[in-house]
Amino acid sequence: MQANFYAVPGIPDIKAGDDIVELILSALARNGKYLESGDILVIAHKIVSKAENRFINFADINPSREAIDLAQKVRKDPRKVEIILRESKRVIRAVDRSGLEEGILITEHKRGYISANACIDESNIEEENTALLLPLDPDASACDLRNSLEKKSGLKPIGVVISDTFGRAWRIGQVNVAIGLAGVPAAHHLLDTSDAYGNRLRVTQPAFADEITAASGLLMKKEGKCPVIVFKGLDWEPTNNKATDLIRPEKEDLFR
Repeated sequence: MQANFYAVPGIPDIKAGDDIVELILSALARNGKYLESGDILVIAHKIVSKAENRFINFADINPSREAIDLAQKVRKDPRKVEIILRESKRVIRAVDRSGLEEGILITEHKRGYISANACIDESNIEEENTALLLPLDPDASACDLRNSLEKKSGLKPIGVVISDTFGRAWRIGQVNVAIGLAGVPAAHHLLDTSDAYGNRLRVTQPAFADEITAASGLLMKKEGKCPVIVFKGLDWEPTNNKATDLIRPEKEDLFR
């Protein structure tokens, strides 16, 4: 079967408490499309966070002395920096780079992700002076969505990936990556298998979840309101993997 993927049009703006699964299934039906066993849905974290009411208003934030000092260094709103600090384990880099509207703040999120601004999101939010945080537990959110999709559709297996957009070390630009998984393999371990020429593979480990999530970014445009991408025909077996399985252990970090 040939693999393909498409965006689900017609999903409305999400508000706190919305049933995302019901909205996805309704949008699919309106467009004459239906899920099949083995489909994987990549869902932008933004609509999950909105449904889970992960909004935070700058007016409710009283920045600490640490946040104020760091904000001066990187030319950011001290309230925003305070939110970033609350969502982070540690600050990795704080750089004021000329030519940018504000400086760069790279942190380790409480869930282990290395990213700018602790994954705080300010785009595509109707409310002014408001930021959107990640789901409290993206893997748990993905499991809830998967269970609901399988129950309401009557299909198994269905895979769910929750995505966010990250930069990459040593690479320009950003790509979508998996921050929540349900059923979907995090990576394929090919150690001791052979390539097309019979050579033994020693370290090859394709990051399956990140590969399809990055591909979803081709259709998940910032201005397009297409937060859900359906993948069909992929070769995968259900697992209990989590997105945090893709985070490299600290002992393997060669850049500390």
